[in-house]
Amino acid sequence: MSVHIELKLFAHLSKYLPSEGERLSIEPGQSVAEVLDTIGLPAEKAKLIFINGIKGTLDTVLHGGERVGLFPPVAGG
Repeated sequence: MSVHIELKLFAHLSKYLPSEGERLSIEPGQSVAEVLDTIGLPAEKAKLIFINGIKGTLDTVLHGGERVGLFPPVAGG
């Protein structure tokens, strides 16, 4: 049984957004790292991970219905 997440990719990560858009079908229990692997986004490029507005990690398990936001490393000063 697959469920959906809302996937938001920011800055240059947007090129990894699947052709079907921000609504991504996943299997319940997949980790963020597994989702990144599915869309071909190297894990080291996703520096900041937010799940429903709360900081997450590559190991965060998804159950469906979450909003997942991914940001690249930020440089500046």
